[in-house]
Amino acid sequence: MDSPFRCFLLGLGYTLCIFTLFAGVSSQPLGQLCPNTSTYAPNSNYRANLNLLLSALSSNANRQNGFYNATVGGRNASDAAVHGLLMCRGDVSAGVCTTCVGDATVAVLQRCPNQMTATIWYDYCMLRYSDVPLYGRRDQSSVILILRNAQNDSQPERFMQSVRNTLDQVVTLVANDESPDRKFATRETNVTGSESIYCLGQCRPDLSGLDCQTCLSSSIQQLQIPSLGARTITSDCNIRYETYSFYNSTAASAPPPPPPPVPIRPPPPPTGEGNSGNSSSTVIIAIVVPIVAGFILFIAIFCFMRAKKAKKQITTTEQTDVSGISTEDCLQYDLATIQVITDDFSPERKIGEGGYGSVYKGKLPTGQEVAIKRLSRNSGQGAQEFRMEVEVVAKLQHRNLVRLLGFCSEGEEKILIYEFVSNKSLDYFLFDPEKRHLLDWSKRYKIIEGIARGLLYLHEDSRLRIIHRDLKAGNILLDGDMNAKIADFGMAKIFGVDQTQGNTNRVVGTYGYMSPEYAMHGHFSVKSDIYSFGVLLLEIVTGKKNTNFSDPSGVQDLLSYAWKHWRDGTPLGILDPVLGESYSRNEVIQCIHIGLLCVQEDVDERPTMANVDLMLNSYSATRSATREPAFFYSGRSEPKGEESDKSKSKSMPWSINEMSITELDPR
Repeated sequence: MDSPFRCFLLGLGYTLCIFTLFAGVSSQPLGQLCPNTSTYAPNSNYRANLNLLLSALSSNANRQNGFYNATVGGRNASDAAVHGLLMCRGDVSAGVCTTCVGDATVAVLQRCPNQMTATIWYDYCMLRYSDVPLYGRRDQSSVILILRNAQNDSQPERFMQSVRNTLDQVVTLVANDESPDRKFATRETNVTGSESIYCLGQCRPDLSGLDCQTCLSSSIQQLQIPSLGARTITSDCNIRYETYSFYNSTAASAPPPPPPPVPIRPPPPPTGEGNSGNSSSTVIIAIVVPIVAGFILFIAIFCFMRAKKAKKQITTTEQTDVSGISTEDCLQYDLATIQVITDDFSPERKIGEGGYGSVYKGKLPTGQEVAIKRLSRNSGQGAQEFRMEVEVVAKLQHRNLVRLLGFCSEGEEKILIYEFVSNKSLDYFLFDPEKRHLLDWSKRYKIIEGIARGLLYLHEDSRLRIIHRDLKAGNILLDGDMNAKIADFGMAKIFGVDQTQGNTNRVVGTYGYMSPEYAMHGHFSVKSDIYSFGVLLLEIVTGKKNTNFSDPSGVQDLLSYAWKHWRDGTPLGILDPVLGESYSRNEVIQCIHIGLLCVQEDVDERPTMANVDLMLNSYSATRSATREPAFFYSGRSEPKGEESDKSKSKSMPWSINEMSITELDPR
C-alpha cells in the first residue's frame, strides 16, 4: 500500500475514533466482576427476582443523588432474595445516569450470565447485585480496577507529589461530607503556569465516613506509579486524577470531553524516493486538512446542540417528575418496587382500610418499616390534593408530624409511603371502651403537648406556614412511646409569610371540628386550626366524641357540655371517668380552660399556638376569661358550602367528610 493512501486511512481512522468518543456512540463498560462462587439456573426464582430488581434499579436511576438500592424477594426460604444498588458519578445529570444504568442492566446479564453476584463499572455509573445484603456494608472482595495513562510526566517526582497531596485533600473532603445522600468531591491544583491536576473522589453514600476513608486510602496506594493520569475503581469507591478537566464543576449537562489524543505523525518517506516525499506530503495535506476542518466544524455544532438538549433535560428532571410533583425533598418509587415490598398488596400485609383506600405494612430495602397508603380510585382525593400532600409533608420535619418518605404515581395509582407508626391513631384508643383505660392522664397530657408543638411548628416555626384544615383524633398517630404525630395533609393550605387568612368556596374537612367561620363562609386561617385543636383537646379530657355526642342531661354537643360545667364551677365533672383519681387537678383544669378559649366564636378571642404552648407549660399563670363557645350544633347555625351535603363519612354517622382519606384507620 503506498504511503499517501496509508496516511489517508490513518487520518480517517483517527477522525472516526475522535467522532466516536465525542458523540458517545461507544458505551462500553470499564470492567466487570463475575465471581463463580454461586450461580443460578436460567428459569430459577432467583433470575425472576433479579429481573424485577434490575427493572427497579433502572426506573430509579434518575434520583437527584445518583444512588439507589433495593431488595426483591426473601419472603420465605424458597423465595431467593436479590439485593442490588447503583451509584452514578456525582457530577453527571439524571439523564446521563439513567442512560448509563440502562446500559448496565443489559450488559451485566450478558457478561455475567448466571452468577448470583456481579458488579459492572462504566465511566459514569456502577451497578451491583448479590444474594447477600449490600446496603451499608463494605465489599470484602478487595477487587480494584486500575486504569492508567501510559505516558509519563517529564518530572515524575514533583508531579506525583502534587498528585498525592491533591488526592489526600479529596479523600478528606469525601470522607467528611456530612450530607446523607452524597459522598463526592473534586479538587484542582496548579502544578506549573500551564499545567494543572484535576482529581475526583467518590464513595457510596450508604457507607460510614471511616469505611469511605479506608476505601479511598487503599485505592490511592495503587496510584504510585508515575503517570499523567490514572484511576482506581472498587465496588465501594473510586478516585481519579488527570491533567485535563474531565468532570463538571456544576451540575452536568453533557458527558465531559475525553482526554486529548496523542498526535499521529505521518511516517517518514522511504529512503531514495527523492521528490516523491514532498509529493506525498502535498497529497496528505490536500486530503487531511479538509477532513479535519470539516470534522472540527461538525463537532462544534454537535457539542453545542447536545449541551443545549442535555441542559433542558436536566432542568426538567431536577424540578418535576412525570406526575408534576416536585421531588426535591421526597423520593419517588416505581410501582414495581411498591408491589415487591407489599407482596403485591397481599391481604396479609393490610393493616387498615377506609373510604380513602387501604394501608399496607412494608419494609424498605434499608430495613425501615413503612406504612403504604394506596388510595382507591373513588377515594375523593384528586390529583391536586395528592400533589399537595406530597409537596407539603415532604418539606416538614418535626417529631410531632408524621414523616412522608416517598410516593408513587403511575397511571391511576396514587400511593403514599409514610414512616410506620406502631400505636395506630388516637381515636383507636380514646373512643374504645376497652382501650381508653390505656391512656392515663400523663399519656393524655403528653399527647396534648405533642399536638400543640406540631401545630406551633406548622403555624410559626416551619419554612412554610401551613393550615392543616382537618385536625381530629383520627389524624393523630401515636408511636411506640405514645408521642403524637399529626398526619394527613391532603387538605392543607400553604400561606405566604405575610398572609393571615384565606377564602374558599369549596369547604372540605370534618364537621364538628370545623370552625364556624370556615364551615359557613369558607374563611380559614391559623385560628380555624386552633378551633379544631380546642375540640380535640376537650375530647381527650372527656373521652367523648364531639360528633354523635349524647349526655343524659340533654346537652346536645361536647362544647355545650364543657361550657355548662365550667360556668357552673364544676369543670372536673367532664373528666373521663376511667381516669379515676390519678390525674393532676391543675393540668386538667388548665386544659379545659385552653380548650374553651380555642373554641370561642370570635376569631380574635382565640389564642395563638404560641399562647397555647405557653399556657400548657405554666398552668399557674393568670387565666384569661373565656366566653361562651360557638354552639355549632345548638341549632343556631347551619353549615353552608357546596360540599355540605355530600359523601357521608363511613366511620362517623354525624360527620360529613368530603375527603374520606382523612378517615385514617388504625395502622
